[in-house]
Amino acid sequence: MQLEVRNITKSFGDKEVLHGVSFTVESGRAMGFLGRNGAGKSTTIRCLMDVFKQDSGGFYLDGKPLQVKKYRVGYLPEERGMYSKHHVLDQLVYFARLRGASKEDALRSANYWVDYFELGDFKKKKMETLSKGNQQKIQIAQSFLNEPDILILDEPFSGLDPVNAQVFKNAISQFVAQGKLVIFSSHQMGYVEEVCDDVTLIHEGSIRLTGDLQQIKREMGENKLQLRIEGLEDEDLARALQAQFPALQTQHHEDGLILDTQNQVSQQQILAFVSGQGWTIRSFGLYTPSLNDIFLAKVGEHA
Repeated sequence: MQLEVRNITKSFGDKEVLHGVSFTVESGRAMGFLGRNGAGKSTTIRCLMDVFKQDSGGFYLDGKPLQVKKYRVGYLPEERGMYSKHHVLDQLVYFARLRGASKEDALRSANYWVDYFELGDFKKKKMETLSKGNQQKIQIAQSFLNEPDILILDEPFSGLDPVNAQVFKNAISQFVAQGKLVIFSSHQMGYVEEVCDDVTLIHEGSIRLTGDLQQIKREMGENKLQLRIEGLEDEDLARALQAQFPALQTQHHEDGLILDTQNQVSQQQILAFVSGQGWTIRSFGLYTPSLNDIFLAKVGEHA
């Protein structure tokens, strides 16, 4: 399946908050939807879910207008909304039946996902008696009910410890391997980088970047090197290198000085200079930006 988001605009009053938003999501490839608070992520998702009606543009599945009600959609909203006074299993069955499952299928699916997330001992407990982390796992479990064709997760890792986060990542990986459509919105770049094949970055209601994450990393890291010298501060290293190679541009980074050669300085020339100074190289190689680096660079261009 292929989901296309085409030229979505949305205004609230006289303020337009989405400005022609377009991107594509492929089945079997998790897509990370990134942006700062207020960038337009949740509004886009709510338009996709038909909670809001966009002003123009549309959503298409395999080239045809998407009718959300005709598909099994799992949705974890950023604002959680389960019932604190009701038993865990009862309300999961209720949500599954709201989505069209028979009583038997609803019970089967609810039991499966409660057990999957290791919450079998809490089936007959009220939500309010569970810890914050376990409540979050129940919220996540409801999004997986009925084995949806499309899975939309908004800030899903909030409140999860590393062990539970790994269980959740495994569940996402299973859905991706089954050829499901997965859209994943989060501020936690490390998780997005682990889980997602593609990313889309939205800033102030406009798409700034979209595509294959590894390809984006290669493109943004092109012609850049990363160097760290034992016992030498990056500022001192930068001054020495720029005195020797005026065309070289440098940028400070937590993992070492980034060198932009501008295709005018080779790795061999830099190595020869460093060796001539008698410095000990701690690390040297091609620079591969992290997703956090990419986010900061692209948002910073427009901030």
